[in-house]
Parts: sequence; C-alpha cells; structure tokens
Amino acid sequence: MWRVFLAIHSKSLARLLPMNAVLKKMSRLEKLRTMEALWSDLTRNEGKYASPSWHFEVLQQTEREVRAGRVKFVDWESAKKSIRRRAR
Repeated sequence: MWRVFLAIHSKSLARLLPMNAVLKKMSRLEKLRTMEALWSDLTRNEGKYASPSWHFEVLQQTEREVRAGRVKFVDWESAKKSIRRRAR
C-alpha cells in the first residue's frame, strides 16, 4: 500500500499517470489509508487557515431552516443510506 502511496507522490509518475488511473488500481483499503494520510496532512495546520466567509453564511441559513422546521437532522446511518440510494 505505501508503495502505491509513494508512487502517487512521485513527480515522474504523477506526470505519466492521471490520478484517476492510479486510484482505479488501488484497493479500497489503500484508498482509505491514502485518504486518511491526506486528511491528516491537510489538518495538521488547520489553525493557520480561516474558513471562507460563505461557510458562516451557510451555517446561519441552516440554523434558520432548522428553527423554522423546514429541515431536520438525521443520524449518520440514515444519511448514508439516503446518499447511497440517490447515487444509484
């Protein structure tokens, strides 16, 4: 798995293979581990970066929608099932 992860970051290979081609060759486990490594790297210095202003606006709008009863929260398992149904 780490050989694949390192290959993705190899500048010469990155020029030769589009990322999609590399991803298609990876197992699910390799993809998840790569995603975790990327997320860990991206969040290492998250305090240095401010969220875009539109994030706050979207959160405020969502809060208004919840208070008005127009939207509701669902548990994560229900949300995943709903997303999978719509993705078919």
